[in-house]
This record gives sequence, structure tokens and C-alpha cells, in this order.
Amino acid sequence: QVQLVESGGGLVQPGGSLRLSCAASGFFFANYIMTWYRQAPGKQRELVATITRGGATTYADSVKGRFTISRDNAKNTVYLQMNSLKPEDTAVYYCVRTNGGFWGQGTQVTVSS
Repeated sequence: QVQLVESGGGLVQPGGSLRLSCAASGFFFANYIMTWYRQAPGKQRELVATITRGGATTYADSVKGRFTISRDNAKNTVYLQMNSLKPEDTAVYYCVRTNGGFWGQGTQVTVSS
């Protein structure tokens, strides 16, 4: 069955960096668009970044220039490199295979001094 397991979240000071990872299994990873979403308490879910099978990327305006999505098809893993983090980036971050609506369990990112 499809499984998506996120890791790499934690507490970081403003201006710091984190790299999230999402290990995928149960499907042919290279064939699918992968997406990172986030949800902060009391706020709507937000699409953060998307990467296509060919490696083309798109980003929410709120993270453009600070976040980078990438994938390693040999490792069945998608990454989200987050730099220059701000308190408003605090949220649970989810890895998603949009085709079929498969979500990981999420990883908490907290940006605070």
C-alpha cells in the first residue's frame, strides 16, 4: 500500500534552516507529481511546493526564494529545504501524492526564538 513518511521537522530560530524528507513506498515514485502542504493552527491548509516527474517546480508566493523542493527517484524520497525561516512558517508539513489523495502523517515545524 502507499505510504508516505515525513521526517526532519523540529524547533528552529527565525532565520534558521530545516530540511524535510518524505520517504515513499508502495508505488512507482518516479511516475508521480509530489507536493508539500502545510497547515497552521486555525488556518487553512496551504500548498507549499510541487515537483513534477521531470523535476519542474512551483512554489507558493509565501515561500518563493526561501524553500526548495527536490526529489531523488533512486531513493523514493522528496525533500523540502527551508531557509530563512519565519515564525509564520510554523505549521505541520505534509507530503502528498495528489493523484489518489495520499497524505503522510505530517511533521511539525516550529519557528520561534
